[in-house]
Amino acid sequence: MDVPLNQFKRAIREGKPQIGLWVALGDAIGAEICAGAGFDWLLLDAEHGPNDLRTLLAQLQAVAPYPGHPIVRLRIGDTHLIKQVLEIGAQTLLIPMVETAEQAAALVAAMQYPPAGVRGVGAALGRSSRWNRMPSYLKQAGEEMCLLVQIETRRGLENINAIAATPGVDGVFIGPADLSASMGHLGNMTHPEVLATIEQCIGHIRAAGKAAGILMGDETLVKRYLELGCTFIAVSADTLLLAQAADRMAARFKALIK
Repeated sequence: MDVPLNQFKRAIREGKPQIGLWVALGDAIGAEICAGAGFDWLLLDAEHGPNDLRTLLAQLQAVAPYPGHPIVRLRIGDTHLIKQVLEIGAQTLLIPMVETAEQAAALVAAMQYPPAGVRGVGAALGRSSRWNRMPSYLKQAGEEMCLLVQIETRRGLENINAIAATPGVDGVFIGPADLSASMGHLGNMTHPEVLATIEQCIGHIRAAGKAAGILMGDETLVKRYLELGCTFIAVSADTLLLAQAADRMAARFKALIK
């Protein structure tokens, strides 16, 4: 049994656009339904979504048979938490609120075994190595790890070039909601100043030779960001899809009542 190849990492490294969906319900069946839709990647959200290690594990297992690549967003870039999430089988992590190159470098180290990093060695206890049924796991796992860091504050913007240039960072994700709030435009992710800053960020990330990502549901803006070289874009969330479909259905049939 070989270490699974991280096809998402290869795709963004080669500049192949990847369209994704936010998965925030914290439910394995919901995640599997979304996995069957054909998205290139699914973001399992443990920052704002009601997820813990057990629910993340269940969702990783549920989406495993499908081609869409699961990405886990943690609530914080803690070394010990990263270790646990890697052990349950995640290969790609998105870490929020990254503001310095030093912070990014520490995250890189957390995802690699010594001597390259500080990840604790406990493969026999983890789903990641299929409980030591992958003899080559310790030597090959590091190459398949993918680190995405999230820029979403003014301080992060100030340090974006150094963060993007950090060795071991595979991609930089622009968080438009918190970014707009940090810029004084809370709730207005399409304010002209915010949109201009996002375009500048994509340019900085691409200039560093790294993949740029964002969450954006506006089709016109998605097309624009693809033109600018944005590589991985989430276009909606399971919560929004469910809420919007439920609203339409209720309105449609309640309108039949005279």
